[in-house]
Amino acid sequence: MKIKKILLLAAALPLLVSCTKKPLYYNSTAPDIIAFGDSLTYGQGVTQEYSYPSVLAKLTGANVVNLGVSGNTAGQSLQRLYLIGRNKPKMVLIEFGGNDFMQQRPKEETQAALEEIIDYVHGLHAMAVIVDTGGNFEMSPYTKIMKKLAKDKQALFVPGIMDGIFNDRSLKSDIVHPNEKGYEIVAQKVFKSIYPYLNKPAK
Repeated sequence: MKIKKILLLAAALPLLVSCTKKPLYYNSTAPDIIAFGDSLTYGQGVTQEYSYPSVLAKLTGANVVNLGVSGNTAGQSLQRLYLIGRNKPKMVLIEFGGNDFMQQRPKEETQAALEEIIDYVHGLHAMAVIVDTGGNFEMSPYTKIMKKLAKDKQALFVPGIMDGIFNDRSLKSDIVHPNEKGYEIVAQKVFKSIYPYLNKPAK
């Protein structure tokens, strides 16, 4: 009986491994990390030196290019995808969802736009990183979309950067955006997720 169980486990193991997808990464020698997003990426509420991409640059020692635009939805950002390609990205941090929610954009539209961004990033042989906004329960449908995309597209997923910040007035510059301390926490969360992949060999 024990032998039979062992044989069944051995047969199932390859299936378990095949279902576990690791993030795709390519140009480990490319110099840039691109932060592509909305006002949370731009650093609304603080001066640029305190935006999360600027803090992340200090944490990683890498060149982090801030391509955040306040008010952008995922769909609107497609008009400036080419800006990512103007740089030499090893990794692209994709952060959208807040404006999609506030502007009540169809979730299918948000998902389709995120898919297009991820495909574009992979086409540049860079690693796609989906940065989830989180923050409150109303954003949970977007978190669900992003988790699924990360799994299906083999992108890295950074959970809820606004978790613990959104409802803490001491960490915010206004009702939506972090202050200097809040953005530092955001940068630390992103850094924790991407650090293991910063020096991965090309694949």
